[in-house]
Amino acid sequence: MNMEWIKLSISPVKELITFLHTKTKTNDVAKRQLFIQLRDNLNVFSNGFLNESPYDNIIDLLSNSAIQQAVKENFSFNKMKTGVIEDSHIKDERNNKYKGWNCEKLIDKIDEKITELKNIKKLNNWSLANTKNNIPLMMSNLYFRMKLLADFIRNTK
Repeated sequence: MNMEWIKLSISPVKELITFLHTKTKTNDVAKRQLFIQLRDNLNVFSNGFLNESPYDNIIDLLSNSAIQQAVKENFSFNKMKTGVIEDSHIKDERNNKYKGWNCEKLIDKIDEKITELKNIKKLNNWSLANTKNNIPLMMSNLYFRMKLLADFIRNTK
C-alpha cells in the first residue's frame, strides 16, 4: 500500500489528535462522540501509514457511526464550529475547493466518503483487490477532508 500522500502531514496530525482529545472534555454528548470519532479516524490513518497497513484494513477501522447518530438526533454540526472555512483554515492547497463550506457540509462529505468506501469493499467481495475505483485517491481525499475539519475546528479565528 502506498500512502506517500500522508507523509508530510503526519507530524501536524499528531498535534491535531492531541487537540481533539482536549475537545472531548465537553458536556455535549453528540459533540464529544464526534470529536472522539474524528480523532480515532485520524489515528487510524496515522497508524495505518506507520504500519503500512492495507487499505482494506484501514477502511474496516474507519467509522461514521457518531455522524449517523448525530443525524438521527437532528444535531446541528455547526455547533462544533461556527462560520465557514477560510484561507487561514486551509493548510493543504488541495483543500482550497472547500473554501466557504461550513462544518455541516464538510462532515456530510466525510460521512458520504466513508460510506462509499465501505460499500465499494462490500460490492467487491469484501476486498479492494480488484476494484476499478481509484482507492488511493479516494482515501487521500477523505484523509485531507478530516484533517481540514480538525484544522477548521482548532482555528480560533
